[in-house]
Amino acid sequence: PPAAAAPAPPALPVAADSAARPIALPAVALRRGWMPLDATGVPDFRRLHPTYDGRGVLIAILDSGIDPTVDGLRTTSTGEPKVIELRDFSGEGAVPLTRVVPRGDTIVIEGQRLIGMRHIAGLSIRPAVFVGAVHEPALGAAPAADLNGSGSAIDTLPVVLVRASDGWALLTDTDGDGSLGNEHLIHDYLRSRETVGWHSRGRPSPLGGAVNIGGTDDAPTLDLLLDTGAHGTHVSGIAAAHDLYNIAGFDGVAPGAQLVGLKIADNAHGGISTTASMRRAVDYAIRFAESRRRPLVMNMSFGVGNEREGAARIDAIIDSTLALQPEVVFTISAGNDGPGLSTVGFPGSSTRALSVGATFPGLFLAATPSGRPAPEMIASFSSRGGELAKPDIVAPGIAYSSVPRWDTGNEVKNGTSMASPYAAGLAALLMSALRQEGATIDGRRIKQALMVTAQPLAGVTYVDEGTGEPSIGRAHRWLQDRRVVREVRVQADRGATAVLLTGGASSEEPRVRYTLTAAPGSEGRYRLASDSRWVSAPTSVGLAGAPVSVELVLGAHELRLPGAHVGVVTGWPADTLAGPAFRLVVTAVVPAAVREDADLVSGPLAPSALWRTFFTADSGRAVAVRVSVPSGPPALAFLHEPGGMPYREQPTRSAGAGTDAAVYQVDGRDAASGVYEVDVQAPPVGAASVNVMIRQSPLRLALTRDSSGIVATATNLTSAPVATTLSAILTGGERRETIIERGSAVRRTPFVAPAWARTVVVDLRMDPAQWGRFTDLGVTLVDGTGRQLGAAPLNYAVGRLQVDLPKGHPSQAVTLELRPGFADSAAGSWAAALSIRLYADSAIALAPSVAASAAVIAAPGASVAVSFPMPASPWPLGDGFFPLGVVVGTIGSNSWTRDVGLPPLRPPVMR
Repeated sequence: PPAAAAPAPPALPVAADSAARPIALPAVALRRGWMPLDATGVPDFRRLHPTYDGRGVLIAILDSGIDPTVDGLRTTSTGEPKVIELRDFSGEGAVPLTRVVPRGDTIVIEGQRLIGMRHIAGLSIRPAVFVGAVHEPALGAAPAADLNGSGSAIDTLPVVLVRASDGWALLTDTDGDGSLGNEHLIHDYLRSRETVGWHSRGRPSPLGGAVNIGGTDDAPTLDLLLDTGAHGTHVSGIAAAHDLYNIAGFDGVAPGAQLVGLKIADNAHGGISTTASMRRAVDYAIRFAESRRRPLVMNMSFGVGNEREGAARIDAIIDSTLALQPEVVFTISAGNDGPGLSTVGFPGSSTRALSVGATFPGLFLAATPSGRPAPEMIASFSSRGGELAKPDIVAPGIAYSSVPRWDTGNEVKNGTSMASPYAAGLAALLMSALRQEGATIDGRRIKQALMVTAQPLAGVTYVDEGTGEPSIGRAHRWLQDRRVVREVRVQADRGATAVLLTGGASSEEPRVRYTLTAAPGSEGRYRLASDSRWVSAPTSVGLAGAPVSVELVLGAHELRLPGAHVGVVTGWPADTLAGPAFRLVVTAVVPAAVREDADLVSGPLAPSALWRTFFTADSGRAVAVRVSVPSGPPALAFLHEPGGMPYREQPTRSAGAGTDAAVYQVDGRDAASGVYEVDVQAPPVGAASVNVMIRQSPLRLALTRDSSGIVATATNLTSAPVATTLSAILTGGERRETIIERGSAVRRTPFVAPAWARTVVVDLRMDPAQWGRFTDLGVTLVDGTGRQLGAAPLNYAVGRLQVDLPKGHPSQAVTLELRPGFADSAAGSWAAALSIRLYADSAIALAPSVAASAAVIAAPGASVAVSFPMPASPWPLGDGFFPLGVVVGTIGSNSWTRDVGLPPLRPPVMR
């Protein structure tokens, strides 16, 4: 989902003649330019070349599915069918089937009585049929899962598979009248492009889908492709819509292109990918295009956070696929974890893919005081490079586009998910041009054309935007020159493609190394040019068949100011108009010195400007960050944990003056060792004066059990004595497990959510080296009926799901479901540490064992302790749960905390 950092579009007039109203009338959205094609010159290009509109090209959308019944996704600019194939690789739409031989005119399927079986007998060439049912609760919550528009998502929709003379086909009660007698056969989508959809009370269907029929003639299988996420339908409209909402000329980037919708996401559990769904969808798209001899662009607006950049298995799969299919372009969203460094997710980190970050066009923002549109800016949510030389380019990351009827009102969506299909559309325009001009289509040349001719935005670095925003006209002219594109592989530390160096000022000049490997035909000498005075490189490098090491020297005297410093060394072939053959990107991060007696103060920020600062933290040591804007409109504040992961507790916050400041209290339980990043982005239409305060607890706190009760401990990490008052509080219960599993089957952990619990917090942690084997891991909490209470995909090797339970709820059995998705079918084993915490409505403060003993003084480097008697838990704890407490260290007006589970003492070992 888009990050909360994105500004909301301005309100426009909405339709008043329907219950579900669009955010703006389509004609108004077109007039306002809410499909922002002007940003890359698409309208001018299509006026100059009317037939270079994507016709003859396939765009495969690997996403949540596509609703092919939406206006704008029905035909191309030439009148051909727009969505020519829909196939489900997620498994979400699989319908278990049972073979039955009907008797009479009535059949009962999972409690649903249907008539009209005599009608089926006239259509079937066999007496036996296969029956099954679609269960709306299994598809998530309303309105998405309310397939028939009944007002709730609890219905069971029976289906019948009939063997007709032309193969297996589906019959279902689409109008809810209890009869199949007035229904028609629906065949596999590839064969007939027929659609399926349910409706009630004369209303149109909220969602149109496709039927996938497989298996054998005697044992068919049924899959229904339904975009209950709306994401893929919106993405498709940006890439290739024609006459959106039946408004002539309201088009996506490449209205002549045809679409292949390949569903890889289980929408019901947070839009998670499933094991090998990406790989199988990629293979299918390539075979599909080859069989039709059509150029192919693939788009994947999807990704999860990198833990070890350059090491993900899905990246290797995509890179090897594109190496074998050089004519294919694969656009992938960079991710929505920005603006922190080193946040590009996989598979957007694939070397050969075109990784796309997002801009925010000014037309979606409030006008400047002069009345002029706000300038275009890099979207705050757009993921950034660091250990990767990514993203490659940026494109508009917000648009008014197609959505299923159930999602009416959400036509405007934002994220790098929207930028990536925009770039896919640009690639399709270039492919269409090359095809009609009789030129060879080469995916690397198209990627190079878009990158070399892109326009950088003012005031941002390569790791923010890559080479900038493309120009379709310039890219086309570059391709017409038919220049040779050299291929040189760059490998930095740990297998990544760039260097992220963290440290303070030093008298020594740091040195970083890159390994360059030239592909056959790309050998030769390359001139090296640095864009920064603090990065020194050799004047040139000669590349032959063997890998060659290049060393860059960084000027230590230039790296004394806290912040991020980005430098790029480009490698140029003899034909400089072909563009750089490679880039050596280095980012040097200098943490600020955190002192108790001083704040970190930034000077005034220009509109849309981004200010970064960094600080070093210790494991288990609580941290407080406060970002305020004393004057001017509020800014946006962001906190990133070491490694780039957005802070697990609402990373993006509004920062204003006084009590409206953005305040982060990092509990000692969550504090990690390493370098944190604090970012502040000024509003797009006004400057901001920013004040940032960072405080670290002088104490490392702990809470343990002993034979007499609970012991609160504080260790002084400073060079001066610290006077503190230690407190202990009981807040609920915790249960911990070590999970060791094999394969991708759903892992279920049942437990009881007692009536006293108001909040359930689930933490999952695994070895970061293991995370690269996954493409996703869904975390879902369901009640005894299977209804979802909450879902949150694990986007890094560390993740958290928080579910607030309604006040007055009864004690109930719930189940935590973990759905691992692996890049390969052969998933192997996996392990994770699981914590389930239950928090009560109110906490219980404990009295110290000795009166007045809670006030203590800790000498530098020393530890002090206070004991508390351990009472019986005021709340009944279920199996495996033990008390959950908080230790508080109060120093003056500041309080530092650490959330701690208190497992029982182990019994003594008898000898």
